[in-house]
Amino acid sequence: MAFQRRRHHLQQHQHQYLRCLIPTISIVSAALLIFLALLSFLAPAPVDNLPLGRRYLHRFDNDIGVHDDANSSGVFRVPMDGGSLGHDIWGSTLSRFYYGCSNASNEFATPEVITQPNRYLSIATSGGLNQQRTGITDAVVAARILNATLVVPKLDQKSFWKDASKFSEIFDVDWFISFLSNDVKVIKQLPRRRGKLWTPYTMRVPRKCTARCYQNRVLPVLLKKHAVQLTKFDYRLANKLDTDLQKLRCRVNYHALKFTDPIYEMGMALVHRMRMRSRHFITLHLRFEPDMLAFSGCYYGGGEKEKKELGAIRRRWKTLHKNNPDKERRHGRCPLTPEEVGLMLRALGFGSDVHIYVASGEIYRGEETLAPLKALFPNFHAKDTIASKEELAPFSSFSSRMAALDFIVCDESDVFVTNNNGNMAKILAGRRRYFRHKRTIRPNARKLYSLFLSRANMTWEAFASSVRTRQRGFMGEPNEVRPGRGEFHENPSSCICEDSEAKAKWDRISHSQSKVDQKSGKGNEAIKDFGVVAGNQFADDEPDSSDSDYSENQDGPGERTDLDYDLFLNSEEPELEEMLSD
Repeated sequence: MAFQRRRHHLQQHQHQYLRCLIPTISIVSAALLIFLALLSFLAPAPVDNLPLGRRYLHRFDNDIGVHDDANSSGVFRVPMDGGSLGHDIWGSTLSRFYYGCSNASNEFATPEVITQPNRYLSIATSGGLNQQRTGITDAVVAARILNATLVVPKLDQKSFWKDASKFSEIFDVDWFISFLSNDVKVIKQLPRRRGKLWTPYTMRVPRKCTARCYQNRVLPVLLKKHAVQLTKFDYRLANKLDTDLQKLRCRVNYHALKFTDPIYEMGMALVHRMRMRSRHFITLHLRFEPDMLAFSGCYYGGGEKEKKELGAIRRRWKTLHKNNPDKERRHGRCPLTPEEVGLMLRALGFGSDVHIYVASGEIYRGEETLAPLKALFPNFHAKDTIASKEELAPFSSFSSRMAALDFIVCDESDVFVTNNNGNMAKILAGRRRYFRHKRTIRPNARKLYSLFLSRANMTWEAFASSVRTRQRGFMGEPNEVRPGRGEFHENPSSCICEDSEAKAKWDRISHSQSKVDQKSGKGNEAIKDFGVVAGNQFADDEPDSSDSDYSENQDGPGERTDLDYDLFLNSEEPELEEMLSD
């Protein structure tokens, strides 16, 4: 009996305890839930709370992030730094053995000997600043072929770019005339004829016109009319000429054409401000404007909105037919996205501390498109971020003068990255080759395409190694492009000489070191990735974009090319050609 009473009493005590405990648990749980709800409401978004360099990239692939440690498991992770590749990413090991050489041979007669009286040649250039630069360069050579006096070229003031600048407002005209005094006689304007202004006879020559073409087509007219103006003068001279004429091209392009003092001084001020921020810097010519993307016919994953926006722009030009966006990407005809450019640069060894100057027009979708690139490279600059409106005011109303400022910064940079194959990219690539092969990177878009598609299924190490392998032959190394291939303005091989004695000595040392490394089991994979090897190392799939030169035996220029710009060289819509040319 006593046991039963004790058991009953114990059960009553347990029931009372549970009745008190359950409300207590409920109150604590409710308080905890309220606390968590308030915390989630008041706390800032995790992505926005991270430093810019560590934010997740929002465009195209939300599972791609920037991290201090790229080896952590899970998603494809981009490291903050560029890694240790064991060589100088800012310059070429072989560049010291090559230099520009454009002096005329002893057989190259002076203008006093060859220039004929009453032969005056003038040209009207076409397109943007850099397209006009090619025309000016070729005009000097054309005058030399015709033994004529050259009138200072007239710049294009009516094209898409709508820049009213004269030659003397962009280039130092007195220097131009003086520097070329041993090559071609140049005058500022035509002399008067019978006391009146002399209006030259206008005509146009075929594209890629050879020396014989000029002698057959222009010379008879020049002998009769005495003053001839060649209109729309762009790419009107053959790519392949004899060596002395090619060297004259180089003297014009790399020495005679100097920007005016105001342009040069402002451009060098921008360079100085970049150098104050960092010892080395990259310049990037993005060409990711809406018009460029619409012309390319490429698709960048923006859904129906992108297709509608770019499609509307594309329909402005009747000669552009519908194409296959996937095919264009596979063939390397599409500009890389800013994000893809950033990933390529990181894979090549450039860390988040690198400073980048962007030379570009209006970027499609603006900051939304640039955000991934800025996340990878927070030190992001442009003209308007390192110069005031007041400083840029004398240039901002003139597209050619603004382009000239970008040209100077790109030319002076340690590394120039081009995302297209327009005139600015070609001329700067050739100029940087001439002046000691400064690093110039061209994305191998055709081979990188499949890699970008599959990157989410790869480790960062595998992706980076594949990028470096695919970029061999596209890094601005000497001998990447066979002499004579490509546009001469891009590959001025006739004007580049080799210090063969120093190069041979280096080859011997390099070969000996290679043997030592092989015996010790060492090897420099980074050097192999970048293609810095002794001997000739040409790009395996370098397209020959030189175009066949005009032949007098054919009805029209026999042009064949695989590059975007050349797709509209023969365009019937001049605005399209002019807009995309630079």
